[in-house]
Amino acid sequence: MKVVAMIPARYDSSRFPGKLLKPLAGKPIIYRTYQAVQHMNLFDKIYVVTDSSEIQKYLEEVDVPILRSRETHECGSDRLAEFAHQIDADIIINVQGDEPFTNKADIRRLIELFKKDTDKHIDLASLMMPLSVMSSIKNPNNVKVVVNKQSQAIYFSRHPIPYLRDQSTSVDYFKHVGIYAFRKQALIDFYYSPKGKLEKAEAIECIRHIENGKTIQMLETDQPGIGIDTPEDLTEAEKLWHKKRE
Repeated sequence: MKVVAMIPARYDSSRFPGKLLKPLAGKPIIYRTYQAVQHMNLFDKIYVVTDSSEIQKYLEEVDVPILRSRETHECGSDRLAEFAHQIDADIIINVQGDEPFTNKADIRRLIELFKKDTDKHIDLASLMMPLSVMSSIKNPNNVKVVVNKQSQAIYFSRHPIPYLRDQSTSVDYFKHVGIYAFRKQALIDFYYSPKGKLEKAEAIECIRHIENGKTIQMLETDQPGIGIDTPEDLTEAEKLWHKKRE
């Protein structure tokens, strides 16, 4: 089974323009993310997929394999799917370009899911972590997911789901952690499927898979995604980088 990592790298960012070329411990964030993925030793090939001449120029100088995408994609999955048909892979892992602290153990667990799924019931897999603080549960920036008894995603929402009408009932809330592992065909199908009403309403790309009948296997993790979305996040990331190396 061939496993490829693809790292979407968009230059524009409303909260932090050009963030992927900002330095983290002396090297651009996108390069630190690539290094982290490379050091996992889990992949047959790693590509950075970018719409940016600036990012392309830098990565070519440091010999990082890149794919130059169109600039019109609305989400990272579309950016990767543009090239999925030409990639020699069975499984494609989407690692966010602004997450240089992606957890290796979780990536390995996602890959193992597909190795065990010999009948190919799983189309894609992703991560979720428990939420217990009500302010986090109600925060629309935290995408919530509900699953069935087989830990397959039923629905994703920015609202708290499930709605707790019966206060005597105990329910668990989970936040979606946006690392995806795709069967190659599932990523290609995503690219050629139009947005449905539910995806448009929630502005959550993974709902498209559910609307098209795909099986999304969820794994629980206790490791939150550590993305760099603001200059303040970068300051904290710098501290974490040095702490991990003490």
